[in-house]
Amino acid sequence: MATLSNERIQETFGKLSAAPAAGRTTPTAVAELVNGHARLSSGSFNWESDLAPAIGGGNLAPSPTQYLLGALAGCAVAFLSDTLAPQFGVTLDGVHATARCQADTAGLLGIPGTNPALDRIELEVTVRSGAPSARLDQLFTAWRERCPIFLALLRPNDVSVSFSVEAGTSVPKGD
Repeated sequence: MATLSNERIQETFGKLSAAPAAGRTTPTAVAELVNGHARLSSGSFNWESDLAPAIGGGNLAPSPTQYLLGALAGCAVAFLSDTLAPQFGVTLDGVHATARCQADTAGLLGIPGTNPALDRIELEVTVRSGAPSARLDQLFTAWRERCPIFLALLRPNDVSVSFSVEAGTSVPKGD
């Protein structure tokens, strides 16, 4: 299976070397309020997200913060094992990643003097392999240089946000 995976990666590498613009994609995720929490979809995948009861949610699904941390840990495991290890000819017997951060619930509620931003994001990656340490160091360096989730967190992009309002039937609270 690893050989097939490496062959496919090499084939893709050859095609994109000849036409790098062909590698540009536009991943999209959509969220909609369903039964009081977020229903998300991207392509053929669907999942849910919710908040803790302390900040108005029902705790029915992972929070957006947990998904962000999961994306970072998941990119460590999947990108290392599925893409980089075959590319570098390294056999990995296992990969484990834990992502964590500090969050301030008071900041989410807008309490003065608090900050809603995530802080102290950490990622611990453990790789099980008999490969020489020099090869593993090359693998880790490539991950730091190419993991899109890590890079987006390390060097945030501008995010364009727009809001629009559609007429609804609900009555505003307090009016």
